[in-house]
Amino acid sequence: MIESASFTADSAGRLDLAVLRAFPSVSRRIVREAPPGSILVDGRPAGKGMKLRGGEKVEIVSLPETCDTRIEPDRSVPLPETVYEDDALLAFNKPAGMPVQPVRRGETGTLMNAVAARWPETAEVGDDPLTGGAVHRIDIDTSGLVIVARTQKAWENLRAAFKAHEVEKTYLALVEGSIAVGGRIEGDLAGVRGADRRKMCDARRYPDEKHPMHAVTEYRPVGLRPHGRLERTLLEVKIRTGVTHQIRCQLAMAGMHILNDTLYGAFPEPGMTGHALHALSAEFNHPVSGGRMLLRAECPWA
Repeated sequence: MIESASFTADSAGRLDLAVLRAFPSVSRRIVREAPPGSILVDGRPAGKGMKLRGGEKVEIVSLPETCDTRIEPDRSVPLPETVYEDDALLAFNKPAGMPVQPVRRGETGTLMNAVAARWPETAEVGDDPLTGGAVHRIDIDTSGLVIVARTQKAWENLRAAFKAHEVEKTYLALVEGSIAVGGRIEGDLAGVRGADRRKMCDARRYPDEKHPMHAVTEYRPVGLRPHGRLERTLLEVKIRTGVTHQIRCQLAMAGMHILNDTLYGAFPEPGMTGHALHALSAEFNHPVSGGRMLLRAECPWA
């Protein structure tokens, strides 16, 4: 923890970068999430995204360092079903409504809080102290398979496999309406600007978008689920990329709204937790042995 420390800004630029230069033991996330009054500039509380002119006195009242920011083990958090375990890997069937990992220091109630309480080594793995060994993420309201590495080698190898699109991921989605044939949706996505920043959208909405994210989603109907006078279709979905919300966004863009996914235009489903999207399986080479493996988390509603 850095307390009662100060420095003089040597040049113009962003405050967070100046703090990082002066105190390499903190991170940009820590600076961005610092409570009001934690950092003073010329004696006044610094605002988020503040720009310096150069020559200002920057005071650190209290600021945690990266070493202070760790997943807090919490055995009171129920551990989801463990679907796989060996010396390198763990895999769980996460329920809808449970976050994968904390997003800020001191947060509990997540899958990784529960995992770290049983497998402490997972908290020391990875490149982000709040993510630990979680190799990938799924949305809080999406259920299904989450893979956690127990060693740094396993984490690095699996992250490389995900980045190279060598992990074949399959999802189940229950969508409104009757879908007769499958298809492939391909295009660039971007984050929505303004009040709806939680959402993704077609990148063509913003002609000036400098960093569009290419997404490829394939789907095929595997069954109908009649519900009164309404019809719902169970889709098997495979993603060839790993863009945030890509299944939810691209299916909605194609007129196939995932049940209870009100963020993307679905009707609310009374009494339902989360939306009807489930991470069913992942097929990949084991990060240590190299053997081909298939992990599967059974869907609670399919």
